[in-house]
Amino acid sequence: MKIIRCIILMWCLGQLSFSQVYAQTDTLGKEGRIITTGRVVDGDTLPHITLEPIVVFPPLTFKSRRQYRRYGKLVRDVKKVYPYAKLAKAKLEQMEREFQALETERERKEYVKTVEQQLMDEFGNELKKLTISQGRLLLKLIDRETGETSYELLKTLRGSFSAVFWQAVARIFGSSLKAEYDAHGEDYLIERIVLQLEYGTL
Repeated sequence: MKIIRCIILMWCLGQLSFSQVYAQTDTLGKEGRIITTGRVVDGDTLPHITLEPIVVFPPLTFKSRRQYRRYGKLVRDVKKVYPYAKLAKAKLEQMEREFQALETERERKEYVKTVEQQLMDEFGNELKKLTISQGRLLLKLIDRETGETSYELLKTLRGSFSAVFWQAVARIFGSSLKAEYDAHGEDYLIERIVLQLEYGTL
């Protein structure tokens, strides 16, 4: 893995060096010039360019066509539910700011009901179309984005009774609101897909 990173870094630096040489030999006013900040090191002016991070993964190998198809399905499912997880994070951040500004418990309960109804009106029909496996995946991705399991969020916003009740319902469908995201363990493939989506390589 380190060797691959070194090769990519050397290639990027080589491309930058070539661009700088090209820019220096070009005449003023022509395209191809690169304007950037610089640093003076031991009397030499060196270009200072910030590179975007690069994520490199080893190629996947599949033991069977069934495993290959399962991975393809996982990619499709992540593409479908990941936007909802990101939306959940944004909504939660907004909700927490407004929730903290409320003074009484009654106002907070009313606010939670209002937001819940707004979410149901806006996304309820779409979320009802998710399969059980997509629902499980969404719960894990919400944990990834917010740093809290769905159980913890529900307990905070609706109280312990609601959290326990919906956890029992989730158990009936073979899922768990307490499911934690493990990017370096069982959820490694999900993390790989998410990062590839974020960096536009998938």
